[in-house]
Order: sequence, then C-alpha cells, then structure tokens
Amino acid sequence: MINWKLASFCSFIAVIIISCTSYKHVRYETIYKGNEKTLKGVINRQVIESDTSFPWFKENMKWGRTDADALNTFKTKHKLFNIIIFGGTWCEDTQNLLPKFYKLVNESGYPENQILLLGVDRKKNTIDSLNIRYKISKVPTFIILHKGKEVGRVVEYGTKGDVNKELADIVNSIQ
Repeated sequence: MINWKLASFCSFIAVIIISCTSYKHVRYETIYKGNEKTLKGVINRQVIESDTSFPWFKENMKWGRTDADALNTFKTKHKLFNIIIFGGTWCEDTQNLLPKFYKLVNESGYPENQILLLGVDRKKNTIDSLNIRYKISKVPTFIILHKGKEVGRVVEYGTKGDVNKELADIVNSIQ
C-alpha cells in the first residue's frame, strides 16, 4: 500500500532539488507599495543584481572579508550540498547578508545552480507555501540540504554573527 503523504513529500523534495539545479527558471511576482519594490517567488542573483531598484546588492558585495575556512569548505565540499535561501528584497538583514553570501559563492566557485533563492513578501510568504513547509519566520534563512534533506539552517545573522562561517560548519558536519 502506498503511503500518499510520504509519496507527496518525496515529490515535493524532488521538485526542490530540480529547482536547485535549474535556477535560471525564475518565477516571481513584483509587488509595489509606495516606492518599495518586493520580489516574491523563485528569483536568482541576476534578477536582483540587474534591477536598479536594488542597488544595495552590488554595494554590499564590496564589504567584508570572506572567512578562509568557509571559503575552503565551499570549494572542497560543493558537490555535497544544495542551499535554499528565503530572503526579502525589502529586508535590511537580507540586504546585508545576501551579498556577503554571494561574495563567498564568487570566491569559492560554488555553483549557483545549486542555490534556490526565494523572495518573500513582508508577511514572509512565497510561492507554493514553501515558507510554511520550511517554517520560515525570519529572513534571511539559509537552509543546507544534503541528499534532499535539511541538515541545518542559519537564520538572520545566526548565533555567532557570521553566516558564512556557520554555513560552513553545517557543511563540515555532512558525512
């Protein structure tokens, strides 16, 4: 007898993994409230970087140094994990942390097709209720997946204030 809940969940995970490997397939809506522009749905770095409404991305990429251990971990273990990021283009924490994360991606050569970036609205909602499935209450939230299963996450600035280092610690725990 087929366990339909398990089959449904496995199908959902397959969709997420496929989404991570086909990041160029963006599917989002644009929400305007006054002068604020919010992207909700499957987005990617290029969408944010090329939109003049989000100058914070390029500006914040200039700041900070990449942790050497995190850089090494992302270089050497890139085949072991995928990342899902929930972020708000309106959110100051996302505006600070997302560019620093992508600086690590640049310097380590981590494949961007292994990143699924999901934009959320101010209520932290995104497409297909993924925010509910992943219990998102704060953004940005970085989730590390190994073989389709969550092995850890970093919410906002994490517990130590260095998101990239904490992500590397999670990746280093993968066997």
